[in-house]
Amino acid sequence: MAASPILTSAHKIAVAGLGLIGGSLARRLVRHGRFVVAWNHTDRPFEAARAEGIRCVETLEDLAKGKPDVLILATPLRAMPEMLGRLAPVLTRGTTLTDVGSVKGLVRQQVQEAGLADRYVGAHPMAGSEFSGYEASDPNLLEGALWALTVDEYTDYGRFLTVADTVTQGLGNRLIVLDDQTHDRAAALISHMPHVVATALANLLVDSDDRNVAAALAAGSWRDMTRVALTDPDRTEAMVDEDADQVAGLLDDMAARLTDMAGSLRGGDDRDRAGIHGFFSRAQPFRDYKAALASDRVQAEPAGTDSQSARSDLTLTDKGWRSELLDSARRGQEVESFLTTHLARVIQLPRVGD
Repeated sequence: MAASPILTSAHKIAVAGLGLIGGSLARRLVRHGRFVVAWNHTDRPFEAARAEGIRCVETLEDLAKGKPDVLILATPLRAMPEMLGRLAPVLTRGTTLTDVGSVKGLVRQQVQEAGLADRYVGAHPMAGSEFSGYEASDPNLLEGALWALTVDEYTDYGRFLTVADTVTQGLGNRLIVLDDQTHDRAAALISHMPHVVATALANLLVDSDDRNVAAALAAGSWRDMTRVALTDPDRTEAMVDEDADQVAGLLDDMAARLTDMAGSLRGGDDRDRAGIHGFFSRAQPFRDYKAALASDRVQAEPAGTDSQSARSDLTLTDKGWRSELLDSARRGQEVESFLTTHLARVIQLPRVGD
């Protein structure tokens, strides 16, 4: 199939919610020359946002009536049904709807219930911090961020390309394409479950009689292991609760691994040394992966480009683009840009276990 030179661009972008992620998105989009209009549930951040070149409106309905190319929902997931209910009567068909939620299956279900599924493309930027609010937002928070765009069999390709343009050209980020289930499994593993584990460590310290001594001695390993435990607990609770089944299963797995390790450590001189060694050596493919990534970054620095991470072009078909992009993600590739509607520039990164 011949590649088309016509690409869909998102020039006017609306952001609903000017918290940490929404504020960072809006500020970075303005920096990259996009026209950004925003709404927030309170007008507290409006003065600072306007000073950054962000147009602010008083109601969510006004945001939709402005007919943006893309409307990004950057509100808490618990507020999503109300937001979608308010948008449904006023959102024009020319606007593509997306979001930044960390759970995609639930959001898609809510979008479907609101009657907006035909104009929705899921999105999740892999960026954040333990802070919150517009005052904590920073366009550099998204520097080098990878986005997961989620699609199903009904996702319109033109709308997908519009959101992809927002990510790659509007924000200067890369993306991978997933189905909701794959995204939610992976997000539970690398984000939601670690928040629980980090909080469990913090709880262990708080409940210890030696907590003040331990806190005084805590250094890099404790800081790195517990950073996300500093997040607003209500925010973390909501995130974990919305992905409860996935997180529960992973915690069961984690508990079993820790119980096995505890058993291996018991027994004095007769303790299970093979089990102890196996526990620590099993993660070697991950260590190798991180070393390969670090090597790529070091070699890329002098030229400011990827060295070992080879670029190539991925041809996409009208009927198979979803599976073609999902297969690309499973190969460890990230989409850097779309050269045409059916030709993506991808970067091959190191893979775990290769």
